[in-house]
Amino acid sequence: MNALLDRLSSPRPDLCFYGLAPPKLSTPAERVQAIVAAQKERLRALGPDALVVYDLQDESARQAEPRPFPFLPTLAPDTYAHELMADLPLAKIVYRSVAGTGRASFERWLKDVANVALTEPRFSVLVGAPARRVGSPGGLALEEAYALARRHASALVLGAIAIAERHTRRGDEHERMLSKAASGCRFFVTQAVYDAGSSKSLLSDYARAARARGLNPMPVVLTFSPCGSPRTLALLKWLGIAVPRWLENELLDARDTLDTSVRLAEEIAEDVLAFAHARQIPVGINVESVSIRKEEIDAAAALFTALRERIRRAAPATSRFT
Repeated sequence: MNALLDRLSSPRPDLCFYGLAPPKLSTPAERVQAIVAAQKERLRALGPDALVVYDLQDESARQAEPRPFPFLPTLAPDTYAHELMADLPLAKIVYRSVAGTGRASFERWLKDVANVALTEPRFSVLVGAPARRVGSPGGLALEEAYALARRHASALVLGAIAIAERHTRRGDEHERMLSKAASGCRFFVTQAVYDAGSSKSLLSDYARAARARGLNPMPVVLTFSPCGSPRTLALLKWLGIAVPRWLENELLDARDTLDTSVRLAEEIAEDVLAFAHARQIPVGINVESVSIRKEEIDAAAALFTALRERIRRAAPATSRFT
């Protein structure tokens, strides 16, 4: 786990994460144990630098259209990562939504984390409310959560979300990233990348703005997620992930949607990683595996292996910043 801390400070960390969601809260206990055992076996074989455990939220406030799949609550990410997966010798990066969290509850969580962090690093990505809910009552603002984390759990290693789609709409996501870094965030994890252009624009603007202020860019871990069906594609779009029309058509017209999505993800990753390496922007990859279908789980594992090989063998291009 200390190795991950060292990698976060590297000018070229080339991090490789594997992300998953905990089982549904309604899952029978014996089934949860079977899922845990299978995931441990898979993760030991894959050997990622860290396991990302998501905190899934309803997010119905994101837009007026109904959610393509019904939302079902999951086991608590902390419990899943640090109790059920405790014997997996792997750094765990736990997402935590603060939008529906009261101050007292969040402070209790931070103090518990602080006690553990005295002996082993703890990593967390704090998640704020969807844009449509910002300012709504009943939860912490992200800025307040960062301040409380600095006060009560200074050893907690914080990451943050970076959203290229928001940058395309507003043009200020790089400023949000700089603000989050100033609040103590050590790395960023993006939404699933299906549009290379918007991701390259965000990386470019962020790196230029950081260097203009005399700062080194923090690592940006690019997320890639297999898409196994038109319904999954609809969910990705509902979540606000930008899918270019040509790529959507490729998936809809494909004889094998899943295989096509993996191939396209490899092509997009190669494009964005080469762009980042040529400009000495520290990047990594995160492959999501949030489906319960065996075919999609296997596809995520195959995509992770392929992207890890690509990021390892990519020779640094001639830098424009030497």
